Amino acid sequence: MNILIRTRWFLPAFLVFQITFFLSAPVFATNKSLHASLSQATNKRFNNDYAFKKCRALQAKPFNRKSKKKKAIIIGDSQGCDFLNSALENGYLRNYQIQFHFIPYPCQRVPGEYISRYIQPKHRRFCTTKGRTDTLKQVKKHIKDADLIIFASLWKPQVAEKLPKIISYLHIQKHQRLIVIGNKFFGNMSIQDYFHMSTKELRSLRNNVGTKTLEINSILRKRLHGRVAFIDPHQLVCGNHSTSCPIFTNDLKLISYDGRHLTKAGARYIGKILFQRSVLGRI
Repeated sequence: MNILIRTRWFLPAFLVFQITFFLSAPVFATNKSLHASLSQATNKRFNNDYAFKKCRALQAKPFNRKSKKKKAIIIGDSQGCDFLNSALENGYLRNYQIQFHFIPYPCQRVPGEYISRYIQPKHRRFCTTKGRTDTLKQVKKHIKDADLIIFASLWKPQVAEKLPKIISYLHIQKHQRLIVIGNKFFGNMSIQDYFHMSTKELRSLRNNVGTKTLEINSILRKRLHGRVAFIDPHQLVCGNHSTSCPIFTNDLKLISYDGRHLTKAGARYIGKILFQRSVLGRI
């Protein structure tokens, strides 16, 4: 840049402009698809609408008893919405009627135990007001009708430890298939920085995600056994014991717009991995 500043007085104005533009423009400026994808990822409202639209539409939706399709209940928070999107984007679960029960992360608790252990005071009014959130008591009323039950949440450590107790509370029967999806996290997104990186850099880019996800999933793996199938999305997507995760799909689409929730391209990408590399592919 210093060389440019010294010599610009000796170059024609149009040439100075061309050189300056070339040096300052993003390396992948000609890749309109990538640029559009990153631009869309900065629109939080658009992405939040996508993340929650389908699970909200199926929230506590009654099963059609006349339908010949099997019945699936998904229980979870926004991570459950991500899982639903990852399935639907790829046409998985198309042979199932789906009922979704939304229990936000702050409202996770273990039935029969003191609420103060699980729910912070600032969230208690919201979590205990009828109609504001689904509850495990509601789930229990519908659980007998399901052929497939899937838990997918951002798990609190103390809830992960007691998940077998929750399963027991729901009276899930032996003939019902039960799957638990573990935690996932793709790190803090720096979308503005990605605009100025080459495609080669983006393909190899990984975020440091720490060890919390590994620790929670380790708890789930140890506590769940028998007929409960545990699926570790972190292990499948990021690698065994890895503390870093990819940021982009193979075709350079952002996986997550905020580190937690999936973009549409991310849902399609993650769904294929989960269903092709786990027991989900056999349901």
